[in-house]
Formats: sequence, structure tokens, C-alpha cells
Amino acid sequence: MYVHAVSEQPGILDFQALTHRIGREALAPHAAAVDRDARFPAEAFEALREARLLGAYVPREHGGMGLDLPQIVKVCEILGQYCSATAMVYAMHQIQVACIVHHALGSRYFAEFARRLCEHQWLLASATTEVGIGGDLRSSICAVELQGDRFSVTKKAPVISYMDAADVLLLTARREAGSAPGDQVQVLLFKEDMELEPICGWDTLGFRGTCSSGFTVHGRGSREQILPVPYAEIHARTMHPVAHLVWSALWIGIGIDSMNRARSVVRAQARKTPDTVPIAATRLAEADMVLQTMRAGLAQLLDEYQGLMGSAPIDAFGNFGFNIRVNNLKLNTSTLLVDLVGRAMIIGGINAYRNDSDVSLGRHLRDAYGTMVMVNNDRLLGLNAAMQIVHKDA
Repeated sequence: MYVHAVSEQPGILDFQALTHRIGREALAPHAAAVDRDARFPAEAFEALREARLLGAYVPREHGGMGLDLPQIVKVCEILGQYCSATAMVYAMHQIQVACIVHHALGSRYFAEFARRLCEHQWLLASATTEVGIGGDLRSSICAVELQGDRFSVTKKAPVISYMDAADVLLLTARREAGSAPGDQVQVLLFKEDMELEPICGWDTLGFRGTCSSGFTVHGRGSREQILPVPYAEIHARTMHPVAHLVWSALWIGIGIDSMNRARSVVRAQARKTPDTVPIAATRLAEADMVLQTMRAGLAQLLDEYQGLMGSAPIDAFGNFGFNIRVNNLKLNTSTLLVDLVGRAMIIGGINAYRNDSDVSLGRHLRDAYGTMVMVNNDRLLGLNAAMQIVHKDA
């Protein structure tokens, strides 16, 4: 139903139309149930697989669609307008795809993996957090245990989003048992090569459909499944900036849908009093200023990151100024989203407050607060404060 025949390099407008169609037909009808039941958005990912969008960021010569990062960002924004859980899962999947595309396609093994990913439309999950490290993604307790050409690893991860639905897991660990906590590698594990012991479930206020339960992972594989560059480089060049870019995009999508619902209320009021502009229209104009600020921040960092990816050495991605700006994007977008959804709810009034209304914003508001606690804003502010002390650029 969603097959989109493209003979040449697709443009972003093609994928905007395709993604909106998937959103209307496969995401929106199930978004409330996904949230209510805290279940994986299976219908959405069936449609995304059929449209071949899970391999969208893989270059065409490796079997993918060859979309660039601005196009992936736009897809995330559009999905966020229909189902935030679907958009979050898709964004996190694409972060892992980007790690492979940016850092591993020179390996024969990972070049073949990328082709198979696109052929089978595998869903990739990530295990970076670990019990005992306090949310520090750049430290690991667990370590890769090498035995000849094989390895094994055991990691106690308090959160692994959509693990039950994923086909592949990318996991961070120390390079070997004697390595320092920050000497990490990223390894690829297939579902059939893992045993998962549940640690905790996922009964949360928002983003319920991401199904981000905790597990102890016992995994094994061949040595060639270890990504060929240190995780420090992967994190600096890809994981950190791409995560905040795609997350911010889908949060903007939540904001757009909140605005659209508020706008429908204002239009209904205007039809009743055609000679008078409702006061709510002024509130809508103010809310649109917030949305514009969110979009401007994303566009600015996306442009900077694209420029760095073109030619900058790895040291450029460790620059304090760049990392402060990456963190600021997340801080600003998450904070402004709560503001924007709150404004939209005031405009919508009691119907926006109700759960059984066409303009309900309860899910949007709960998800908005989730953006502030995932990679906690206070943690990022603390990191920025430390970097500001030694940062020399304006």
C-alpha cells in the first residue's frame, strides 16, 4: 500500500508526501491506543518497512535510499505530528544507522550488513546506559570478552527502547576486561545471539509506546561485529549530535500537531464571530513564535553539523563550543515544547484538557515533559557549565 516507486534520487518533497501519507493512514489511527496500552506501534513500522524507510539513510550503493541527514530530520518531524512514540523509535533507529554509515562501511562485514539491513528492513536498537554509571554514556562497566575470533558481553542496561521489537542491538562496552571505563567499543548483536533478562518494565507518563524496558543482555558474536573505530569517535562525530538533531525534529513535530489542534479551535471560534478576531488568535500567534524559535535552533545546528561532516577533522567535533551548542539545542527545544503545548492547551480550553476530545493535548503534554527528563536537562546544563569555564570562543 505504501510502495513508492522512485527511479532517480528522491527529493525531500517526495518523502514529505510519502511520510505524511503513512502518518495519516498508519500512525494517527493507532496513536491513542499505542499511548494508552504502552504498546509498540506495530502498524506504523509495518508501513515504514513497506515503504523501505528503515534503510533510508544507507547510501544507494549499499542498498539504501541515500537520503541525507536533513531529509531524515524532516521525516522525523513529520512522524512526530502523528505519533510521537513512532517518531522516537524511528529517530533512535536512524541514530544507530548513522553510526554504521559514518564509521563502518569501509569494513566488508558492515558493508554487507548495511545491504542486509535494507533488504530485510531490520530495526536497530541501542544499549548505551548501564546500571552503575549514572547516565554517563562515555563510561562502561561491562567489557567485551574475546575468545579467538568470537566475543561475548554481558551488560545490565536499565533502559533499552523497543528491545522486544528490535532485530539488532548496538551495545557499548569497554574494549576488554583491563580497559579503562572510557575506552569503549560499539558492538553489533543479532536478536538470536542474545539472552535477555528483564530488569524493569515501562509504565511511564509519556512516550509510552517506545517500550523502553530494562534488561540484562548476554550477547555473543564474531570479532568482525565490533565497529572498527573507538566509540569515543562514534559518540563525538555521530551519536551525540545526530541524536539531538533527530530528537529535536520529532519534538517540533509534536509542537506542530499541538498548534494545528489549537488552530482548529480558533477557527471554530472565528466562524462564530466573523467580525471579531478571537483573543485566542492572539495566543495562537504567540505560540507560533515559540515554534519558529524551535525550528530556527534546529536549522542552525543542522547547517553547522553538515558543514563539519563535509571536511572537518575529528577534533572539530570535540570542540567545547560545538558540544555546548548541541546540548543547547536539546535544552532549548525540550523546554520550549513544554511551553508551546501548554499554550496550545490554554487556547483549546476544556476540550484540549479532555482525553476524549478530537483536540485533546494530554498525550502531547505528557510526551513534552518526557523530552526534559530523557538525558536529563540538569545533567546537560551541568556539562555545559563545566565546558563554559574553559571555552574560549564566543
